Amino acid sequence: MLSLPDFREKNIVICFASEGQKVSFKNDNLIIKDAEENTVLQATCHKIFSLWIAGSISITSGILERSKKFGFSIYMLSHSCRPYGLWNSATEGNFLLRRKQYDYNELDIARHLVCNKIMNQTEVLKGVRSKSQGVKDAIDKMTEYAQQTSAADLQTLLGLEGVASRLYFSHWFEGMEWNGRKPRTKIDIVNTTLDIGYTYLFNIMECMLNLYGFDLYQGVYHRCFYQRKSLVCDMVEPFRCIIDKQLKRAYGLKQMQKEDFKEQKGQYFLKVEKNKDYTRWLIQSILEHKEDIFSYVQEYYRCFMRDKSIKQYPVFVMKE
Repeated sequence: MLSLPDFREKNIVICFASEGQKVSFKNDNLIIKDAEENTVLQATCHKIFSLWIAGSISITSGILERSKKFGFSIYMLSHSCRPYGLWNSATEGNFLLRRKQYDYNELDIARHLVCNKIMNQTEVLKGVRSKSQGVKDAIDKMTEYAQQTSAADLQTLLGLEGVASRLYFSHWFEGMEWNGRKPRTKIDIVNTTLDIGYTYLFNIMECMLNLYGFDLYQGVYHRCFYQRKSLVCDMVEPFRCIIDKQLKRAYGLKQMQKEDFKEQKGQYFLKVEKNKDYTRWLIQSILEHKEDIFSYVQEYYRCFMRDKSIKQYPVFVMKE
Protein backbone atom coordinates (compact mmCIF):
# COMPACT_ATOMS: atom_id res chain seq x y z
CA MET A 1 0.00 0.00 0.00
CA LEU A 2 1.03 3.61 -0.55
CA SER A 3 3.39 4.98 2.12
CA LEU A 4 3.44 8.57 3.38
CA PRO A 5 6.82 9.39 1.72
CA ASP A 6 5.43 8.14 -1.61
CA PHE A 7 2.18 10.01 -1.09
CA ARG A 8 4.05 13.28 -0.55
CA GLU A 9 5.17 13.08 -4.18
CA LYS A 10 1.64 12.57 -5.52
CA ASN A 11 -0.47 15.36 -7.04
CA ILE A 12 -4.04 15.99 -8.09
CA VAL A 13 -4.16 17.03 -11.75
CA ILE A 14 -7.11 19.07 -13.03
CA CYS A 15 -8.04 19.50 -16.69
CA PHE A 16 -10.56 22.23 -17.58
CA ALA A 17 -12.09 20.76 -20.72
CA SER A 18 -14.71 23.51 -20.55
CA GLU A 19 -11.92 25.89 -21.59
CA GLY A 20 -10.78 23.71 -24.48
CA GLN A 21 -8.06 21.83 -22.62
CA LYS A 22 -7.23 18.27 -23.73
CA VAL A 23 -5.55 15.30 -22.07
CA SER A 24 -3.01 13.07 -23.81
CA PHE A 25 -0.16 10.74 -22.83
CA LYS A 26 3.38 10.30 -24.05
CA ASN A 27 5.89 7.86 -22.56
CA ASP A 28 3.82 7.51 -19.40
CA ASN A 29 3.62 11.29 -18.99
CA LEU A 30 0.26 13.01 -18.79
CA ILE A 31 0.08 16.15 -20.92
CA ILE A 32 -2.60 18.83 -20.79
CA LYS A 33 -2.79 21.22 -23.74
CA ASP A 34 -4.98 24.26 -24.30
CA ALA A 35 -7.14 25.00 -27.36
CA GLU A 36 -4.07 26.35 -29.22
CA GLU A 37 -2.14 23.10 -28.55
CA ASN A 38 0.18 24.81 -26.07
CA THR A 39 1.31 22.56 -23.21
CA VAL A 40 -0.26 23.72 -19.95
CA LEU A 41 1.03 20.91 -17.78
CA GLN A 42 3.14 17.79 -18.08
CA ALA A 43 3.41 15.27 -15.24
CA THR A 44 4.68 11.73 -14.91
CA CYS A 45 1.94 9.20 -14.17
CA HIS A 46 4.01 7.92 -11.25
CA LYS A 47 3.21 11.16 -9.38
CA ILE A 48 -0.53 11.41 -10.11
CA PHE A 49 -2.90 10.68 -7.23
CA SER A 50 -6.08 11.62 -9.06
CA LEU A 51 -7.10 13.20 -12.39
CA TRP A 52 -10.11 15.52 -12.41
CA ILE A 53 -11.69 16.59 -15.69
CA ALA A 54 -14.17 19.49 -15.62
CA GLY A 55 -16.34 19.71 -18.73
CA SER A 56 -17.05 17.43 -21.68
CA ILE A 57 -14.21 15.29 -22.99
CA SER A 58 -13.64 11.99 -24.77
CA ILE A 59 -11.90 9.36 -22.61
CA THR A 60 -9.66 6.97 -24.53
CA SER A 61 -8.73 3.44 -23.58
CA GLY A 62 -5.14 4.66 -23.13
CA ILE A 63 -6.19 6.99 -20.30
CA LEU A 64 -8.16 4.23 -18.56
CA GLU A 65 -5.31 1.76 -18.98
CA ARG A 66 -2.80 4.12 -17.39
CA SER A 67 -5.20 4.86 -14.55
CA LYS A 68 -5.19 1.19 -13.60
CA LYS A 69 -1.47 0.76 -14.22
CA PHE A 70 -0.38 3.70 -12.06
CA GLY A 71 -3.21 3.58 -9.54
CA PHE A 72 -4.91 6.96 -9.98
CA SER A 73 -8.65 7.59 -10.18
CA ILE A 74 -10.40 9.79 -12.74
CA TYR A 75 -13.27 12.08 -11.76
CA MET A 76 -15.58 13.54 -14.36
CA LEU A 77 -17.08 16.90 -13.36
CA SER A 78 -19.75 18.94 -15.10
CA HIS A 79 -19.18 22.56 -16.18
CA SER A 80 -20.55 23.58 -12.78
CA CYS A 81 -18.06 21.25 -11.01
CA ARG A 82 -20.67 18.65 -10.09
CA PRO A 83 -19.25 15.09 -10.21
CA TYR A 84 -21.14 12.78 -12.57
CA GLY A 85 -18.69 9.98 -13.30
CA LEU A 86 -15.80 8.09 -11.72
CA TRP A 87 -13.23 5.67 -13.05
CA ASN A 88 -12.00 4.09 -9.87
CA SER A 89 -8.58 2.84 -8.91
CA ALA A 90 -9.35 1.03 -5.69
CA THR A 91 -7.48 -1.69 -3.83
CA GLU A 92 -9.46 -4.80 -4.65
CA GLY A 93 -9.89 -8.02 -2.74
CA ASN A 94 -9.41 -6.78 0.84
CA PHE A 95 -12.15 -9.13 2.02
CA LEU A 96 -10.93 -9.20 5.63
CA LEU A 97 -11.45 -5.43 5.91
CA ARG A 98 -14.91 -5.63 4.37
CA ARG A 99 -15.91 -8.52 6.59
CA LYS A 100 -14.98 -6.40 9.61
CA GLN A 101 -16.99 -3.50 8.19
CA TYR A 102 -20.10 -5.64 7.78
CA ASP A 103 -19.76 -7.17 11.27
CA TYR A 104 -19.22 -3.83 13.02
CA ASN A 105 -22.40 -2.45 14.59
CA GLU A 106 -21.17 -0.27 17.46
CA LEU A 107 -21.34 3.52 17.93
CA ASP A 108 -17.92 4.26 19.42
CA ILE A 109 -16.34 5.31 16.11
CA ALA A 110 -19.35 7.46 15.21
CA ARG A 111 -19.09 9.24 18.57
CA HIS A 112 -15.38 9.75 17.97
CA LEU A 113 -15.93 11.30 14.52
CA VAL A 114 -18.70 13.64 15.68
CA CYS A 115 -16.69 14.71 18.72
CA ASN A 116 -13.69 15.45 16.48
CA LYS A 117 -15.90 17.52 14.16
CA ILE A 118 -17.38 19.60 16.99
CA MET A 119 -13.93 20.09 18.54
CA ASN A 120 -12.61 21.49 15.27
CA GLN A 121 -15.61 23.77 14.81
CA THR A 122 -14.94 25.05 18.33
CA GLU A 123 -11.28 25.67 17.49
CA VAL A 124 -12.30 27.62 14.40
CA LEU A 125 -14.56 29.87 16.50
CA LYS A 126 -11.72 30.38 18.98
CA GLY A 127 -9.79 31.91 16.07
CA VAL A 128 -12.26 34.81 15.80
CA ARG A 129 -10.23 37.86 16.80
CA SER A 130 -12.78 40.18 18.35
CA LYS A 131 -15.12 37.71 20.02
CA SER A 132 -18.60 38.91 20.88
CA GLN A 133 -20.32 37.52 23.94
CA GLY A 134 -22.38 35.37 21.57
CA VAL A 135 -19.24 33.74 20.15
CA LYS A 136 -17.83 33.14 23.65
CA ASP A 137 -21.09 31.54 24.74
CA ALA A 138 -21.14 29.40 21.58
CA ILE A 139 -17.61 28.13 22.31
CA ASP A 140 -18.67 27.10 25.83
CA LYS A 141 -21.82 25.37 24.59
CA MET A 142 -20.00 23.51 21.82
CA THR A 143 -17.36 22.31 24.27
CA GLU A 144 -20.22 20.82 26.30
CA TYR A 145 -21.75 19.23 23.18
CA ALA A 146 -18.41 17.57 22.34
CA GLN A 147 -18.24 16.08 25.83
CA GLN A 148 -21.80 14.78 25.59
CA THR A 149 -21.01 12.69 22.49
CA SER A 150 -19.11 10.11 24.57
CA ALA A 151 -22.29 8.40 25.78
CA ALA A 152 -24.87 9.42 23.17
CA ASP A 153 -27.09 7.00 21.26
CA LEU A 154 -27.47 7.49 17.51
CA GLN A 155 -30.45 9.85 17.64
CA THR A 156 -28.86 11.95 20.38
CA LEU A 157 -25.61 12.02 18.43
CA LEU A 158 -27.40 13.27 15.32
CA GLY A 159 -29.08 15.92 17.43
CA LEU A 160 -25.82 17.08 19.03
CA GLU A 161 -24.13 17.36 15.66
CA GLY A 162 -27.04 19.32 14.21
CA VAL A 163 -27.35 21.76 17.10
CA ALA A 164 -23.58 22.32 17.25
CA SER A 165 -23.35 22.93 13.51
CA ARG A 166 -26.20 25.44 13.48
CA LEU A 167 -24.60 27.32 16.36
CA TYR A 168 -21.19 27.23 14.71
CA PHE A 169 -22.38 28.39 11.28
CA SER A 170 -24.50 31.19 12.71
CA HIS A 171 -21.40 32.77 14.27
CA TRP A 172 -18.68 31.78 11.80
CA PHE A 173 -20.42 33.26 8.76
CA GLU A 174 -21.98 36.12 10.69
CA GLY A 175 -21.94 39.32 8.67
CA MET A 176 -21.91 37.51 5.31
CA GLU A 177 -24.82 37.38 2.88
CA TRP A 178 -26.31 34.01 3.60
CA ASN A 179 -29.41 32.38 5.04
CA GLY A 180 -28.02 29.54 7.14
CA ARG A 181 -26.51 26.25 6.01
CA LYS A 182 -28.87 24.53 3.56
CA PRO A 183 -27.04 21.85 1.53
CA ARG A 184 -27.66 21.63 -2.20
CA THR A 185 -30.26 24.41 -2.22
CA LYS A 186 -27.89 27.03 -3.72
CA ILE A 187 -29.99 29.78 -2.17
CA ASP A 188 -26.96 32.06 -1.78
CA ILE A 189 -23.33 32.17 -2.90
CA VAL A 190 -22.03 30.88 0.45
CA ASN A 191 -24.11 27.69 0.32
CA THR A 192 -23.21 27.16 -3.33
CA THR A 193 -19.48 27.54 -2.67
CA LEU A 194 -19.64 25.33 0.42
CA ASP A 195 -21.25 22.62 -1.70
CA ILE A 196 -18.42 22.86 -4.24
CA GLY A 197 -15.70 22.81 -1.57
CA TYR A 198 -17.26 19.92 0.33
CA THR A 199 -17.55 17.99 -2.94
CA TYR A 200 -13.82 18.41 -3.59
CA LEU A 201 -13.08 17.29 -0.04
CA PHE A 202 -15.40 14.29 -0.52
CA ASN A 203 -13.62 13.30 -3.73
CA ILE A 204 -10.19 13.42 -2.11
CA MET A 205 -11.38 11.43 0.92
CA GLU A 206 -12.88 8.85 -1.42
CA CYS A 207 -9.51 8.43 -3.14
CA MET A 208 -7.82 7.98 0.26
CA LEU A 209 -10.26 5.29 1.39
CA ASN A 210 -9.89 3.47 -1.93
CA LEU A 211 -6.20 2.98 -1.18
CA TYR A 212 -7.17 0.36 1.40
CA GLY A 213 -10.18 -1.29 -0.20
CA PHE A 214 -12.95 -0.04 2.10
CA ASP A 215 -16.56 -0.59 1.10
CA LEU A 216 -17.45 3.07 0.77
CA TYR A 217 -21.18 2.40 1.17
CA GLN A 218 -20.80 0.81 4.62
CA GLY A 219 -20.77 3.69 7.10
CA VAL A 220 -20.30 3.80 10.86
CA TYR A 221 -22.29 6.99 11.51
CA HIS A 222 -24.24 7.69 8.34
CA ARG A 223 -26.36 4.58 7.93
CA CYS A 224 -26.55 2.59 4.72
CA PHE A 225 -28.72 4.26 2.10
CA TYR A 226 -29.10 3.39 -1.56
CA GLN A 227 -26.26 4.84 -3.69
CA ARG A 228 -24.83 6.90 -0.80
CA LYS A 229 -21.15 6.46 0.03
CA SER A 230 -21.84 6.61 3.73
CA LEU A 231 -18.27 5.88 4.89
CA VAL A 232 -16.93 8.83 2.89
CA CYS A 233 -19.65 11.01 4.44
CA ASP A 234 -18.44 9.82 7.86
CA MET A 235 -14.76 10.44 7.29
CA VAL A 236 -15.04 13.97 5.88
CA GLU A 237 -16.80 15.26 9.01
CA PRO A 238 -13.68 16.25 11.01
CA PHE A 239 -12.21 17.99 7.94
CA ARG A 240 -15.13 20.17 6.80
CA CYS A 241 -13.77 23.14 8.75
CA ILE A 242 -10.90 23.33 6.23
CA ILE A 243 -13.40 24.50 3.60
CA ASP A 244 -15.21 26.76 6.09
CA LYS A 245 -12.03 28.64 6.95
CA GLN A 246 -10.89 28.99 3.35
CA LEU A 247 -14.28 30.27 2.20
CA LYS A 248 -14.37 32.99 4.84
CA ARG A 249 -10.78 33.95 4.02
CA ALA A 250 -11.60 34.17 0.30
CA TYR A 251 -14.69 36.26 1.07
CA GLY A 252 -12.58 38.70 3.07
CA LEU A 253 -10.00 38.92 0.28
CA LYS A 254 -12.81 39.50 -2.29
CA GLN A 255 -11.80 36.34 -4.17
CA MET A 256 -15.45 35.40 -3.83
CA GLN A 257 -18.06 37.87 -5.06
CA LYS A 258 -21.70 37.79 -6.04
CA GLU A 259 -20.82 38.86 -9.60
CA ASP A 260 -19.05 35.49 -10.05
CA PHE A 261 -22.42 33.72 -9.93
CA LYS A 262 -25.51 33.67 -12.10
CA GLU A 263 -28.97 33.48 -10.55
CA GLN A 264 -31.68 31.21 -11.92
CA LYS A 265 -35.05 30.82 -10.19
CA GLY A 266 -33.65 31.81 -6.82
CA GLN A 267 -30.56 29.61 -7.08
CA TYR A 268 -26.96 30.71 -7.55
CA PHE A 269 -24.58 28.91 -9.90
CA LEU A 270 -20.88 29.63 -10.33
CA LYS A 271 -20.11 30.99 -13.80
CA VAL A 272 -18.10 28.58 -15.95
CA GLU A 273 -15.31 31.10 -16.51
CA LYS A 274 -14.84 31.31 -12.73
CA ASN A 275 -14.45 27.56 -12.17
CA LYS A 276 -10.67 27.64 -12.39
CA ASP A 277 -10.28 30.49 -9.91
CA TYR A 278 -12.55 28.95 -7.29
CA THR A 279 -11.15 25.47 -7.81
CA ARG A 280 -7.64 26.81 -7.30
CA TRP A 281 -8.18 28.31 -3.86
CA LEU A 282 -10.54 25.59 -2.65
CA ILE A 283 -8.23 22.75 -3.67
CA GLN A 284 -5.21 24.58 -2.31
CA SER A 285 -6.78 24.71 1.15
CA ILE A 286 -7.32 20.94 1.08
CA LEU A 287 -3.85 20.17 -0.25
CA GLU A 288 -2.33 22.13 2.61
CA HIS A 289 -3.72 19.33 4.79
CA LYS A 290 -3.25 16.40 2.40
CA GLU A 291 -0.70 14.68 4.63
CA ASP A 292 -3.02 15.10 7.62
CA ILE A 293 -5.85 13.46 5.67
CA PHE A 294 -3.62 10.64 4.41
CA SER A 295 -2.22 9.91 7.88
CA TYR A 296 -5.71 10.05 9.41
CA VAL A 297 -7.10 7.44 7.00
CA GLN A 298 -4.00 5.26 7.29
CA GLU A 299 -4.19 5.21 11.09
CA TYR A 300 -7.96 4.69 10.99
CA TYR A 301 -7.42 1.62 8.81
CA ARG A 302 -4.80 0.21 11.17
CA CYS A 303 -6.95 0.79 14.25
CA PHE A 304 -10.02 -0.72 12.60
CA MET A 305 -8.19 -3.83 11.39
CA ARG A 306 -6.45 -4.42 14.74
CA ASP A 307 -9.54 -3.79 16.89
CA LYS A 308 -7.76 -1.06 18.82
CA SER A 309 -9.32 1.01 21.58
CA ILE A 310 -11.23 4.07 20.39
CA LYS A 311 -8.72 6.18 22.34
CA GLN A 312 -6.08 5.10 19.81
CA TYR A 313 -8.08 6.21 16.78
CA PRO A 314 -6.70 9.29 14.97
CA VAL A 315 -7.80 12.84 15.74
CA PHE A 316 -7.48 15.70 13.28
CA VAL A 317 -6.73 18.98 15.02
CA MET A 318 -7.62 22.16 13.13
CA LYS A 319 -5.11 24.75 14.20
CA GLU A 320 -5.87 28.46 14.21
